Amino acid sequence: MDFALSEEQDAIFDMAKAFGDEHIAPFAQAWEKDGIIPKELWPRLAELGFGGLYVSEENGGSGLTRLDATLVFEALSMACPSVSAFLSIHNMCAAMVEKFGDDALQARFLPGAISMETFFAYCLTEPGSGSDAAALKTRAERTNDGYRMTGTKAFISGGGYADAYIVMSRTGEDGPRGISSIIVENGAEGLSFGGLEEKMGWRSQPTRQVQLDDCHVPAGNLLGEEGKGFTYAMMGLDGGRLNIAACSLGAAQAALDATLAYMGERKAFGKSIDQFQALQFRLADMEIELQAARVFLRQAAWKLDNGSPDASKHCAMAKKFVTEAGSRIADQCLQLHGGYGYLADYGVEKLVRDLRVHQILEGTNEIMRVITARHMLAERG
Repeated sequence: MDFALSEEQDAIFDMAKAFGDEHIAPFAQAWEKDGIIPKELWPRLAELGFGGLYVSEENGGSGLTRLDATLVFEALSMACPSVSAFLSIHNMCAAMVEKFGDDALQARFLPGAISMETFFAYCLTEPGSGSDAAALKTRAERTNDGYRMTGTKAFISGGGYADAYIVMSRTGEDGPRGISSIIVENGAEGLSFGGLEEKMGWRSQPTRQVQLDDCHVPAGNLLGEEGKGFTYAMMGLDGGRLNIAACSLGAAQAALDATLAYMGERKAFGKSIDQFQALQFRLADMEIELQAARVFLRQAAWKLDNGSPDASKHCAMAKKFVTEAGSRIADQCLQLHGGYGYLADYGVEKLVRDLRVHQILEGTNEIMRVITARHMLAERG
């Protein structure tokens, strides 16, 4: 069994890391205060091929594997997990456009998505349906030339910021089989947004409700087939879970690196605090947990790339394990910084806040346990 990354994979990681160090990390604190990521950043990332990570090369994308993509998100999250996770959402949408859209829809939306001149947001969650996503109530009624959509989506990263939204809407019966995916473009009549949400973390991502009030959308904006939208939404979640785990991994690594440097400089009782054995044990525990999380994540990504029958189970387990490990490590790093860790200038408290939501989105970690247990029971036969 080969655990080594290829030269190409090392190059992908290094390229993303270098971009993050130069173009994201120095500005992450300011973007958080402003509550917005400058849109000029995205085309620069697109120049590296990061606007269509899993879009095929034939369609202008990078054609990366899921394992390759986790390296991108891990590296960028070392600069800012909020920016990296935002990029993950766009890439999930771009992949859905290629995978499920007909030729006409692809021609309209895919080039802009890959160049990131068209930034995509994903709209599934509603005020009354989170983990029970199939209970969504947003409705899209057929008209002579398209759909008239009514409903509200909640917790939408990019609400009021994105150029297009993939909206899961009910076009038929109750339950998952009555849900379709429809692209709503910014500026559509009847599309509006709630107020900017005040959040614990991910503050550089503008988050709002997306409101549809008799919003008219042309028939050509239907993604794939009617009634298949929930299936499309769920098919993207395995990869999304790997990505958000990778974001936790990169941010935890950044926190640990910063803590190692700080402990070598901070002195107490006549010596640097990295010389106290009790604190060395804490460093060792964090490193062990971080390396275990990295191996677990990459194994799950490898299984997804290779179509392993237990891939979904491993993606769920990795998401649960890595996001919780990342939060624990970041919190311990704050503790080891002492009072300075609580100050924004050192950057660790931002990582603690940003990583907390990773245990909630892309399926809560409670749902990850449910998925794991269901697979275990099915495997028992």
